[in-house]
Amino acid sequence: MLNRRTVLTTALLAAAASATRARAGGGMSRMPAYPFSFPALSGDDIRLAAFTGKPLLIVNTASLCGYTPQYQGLQEIWSEFRERGFTVIAVPSNDFGGQEPGGTSEISETAHHQYGVTFPIAAKAVVVGPKAHPFYKWAAEARPKEVPKWNFHKYLIGHDGYIAEVFPSAVEPADTRIKTAIARALADS
Repeated sequence: MLNRRTVLTTALLAAAASATRARAGGGMSRMPAYPFSFPALSGDDIRLAAFTGKPLLIVNTASLCGYTPQYQGLQEIWSEFRERGFTVIAVPSNDFGGQEPGGTSEISETAHHQYGVTFPIAAKAVVVGPKAHPFYKWAAEARPKEVPKWNFHKYLIGHDGYIAEVFPSAVEPADTRIKTAIARALADS
């Protein structure tokens, strides 16, 4: 459930971002990411509004992928930046190569037990196509040429709730480009 303060903060940030974009010649802006939520692997909800004004890295993940070891790098950058307000959210998906065929216990085994992940993990979701989770439909509309093409595609959401950067699967979480973008997003917040 959203509290009044979170809703008001989200609305004010969206209005400010819209005005900034309009002044910059960007025209009308769309809504930020904050209205979206994911069912959590743990059974609760991961509400993006809870992270209003703070940068997020949202990553579609899979347990049986060659990129699965990136869970370790994601944990490392979360540990490095979380005290400053940064969050990583993993979104397991079976969309690419059927590499996330298991359920909650199998996903948890891989993420929590094999890689020591402590950041939020969503329940398995569709990330591409007409049945995609609403966040991923929103992201595809905002960045149609930068949609996930494989597992471990990364969207950096800036403090304003809009996509600040997109990183394809092959870009490791500890890559200087990602760390620099996170630091920049934290400096802006």
